[in-house]
Amino acid sequence: MKAFLKNYRQSPRKVRLVAELIKGKRVADALLILDTLPKRASGPVNTLLNSAIANAKQAGVSVENLFIENITVNKGIVLKRSMPRARGSASRINKRTSHIMLTLIEKTLENKAKKSEKKVEKKEEVKTEEKVKKVAKSKKVVKPEVKE
Repeated sequence: MKAFLKNYRQSPRKVRLVAELIKGKRVADALLILDTLPKRASGPVNTLLNSAIANAKQAGVSVENLFIENITVNKGIVLKRSMPRARGSASRINKRTSHIMLTLIEKTLENKAKKSEKKVEKKEEVKTEEKVKKVAKSKKVVKPEVKE
């Protein structure tokens, strides 16, 4: 599921600061981050994320399993303006714009839970084997001497 925001009137360098914070996060976590972030770009990126979520719902994907796979901020068009300077000259002002592309992916958390359970089981097996070895070493087996 993808969503685009084109010609957003803020420089890409400033928007990338916001984009890097939410890359790879769960959708719910990203929305929370964007709501509390004091950057100007967080509002439009929040709107873009909500648009991508709506696109995912339209495709029939559950929102709980959505993660932000990638968010890229590219350079858009540059508006060129001039500012009057000393002695009748002018200096150029570049008003930069950004193109933002957000991609969502569906990941199931059940697989991760199963993997972590398997790891815990393996660790428990190793611990029990180590305990058995320690107990066997600590107890000396005394063989009775047989008299003939």
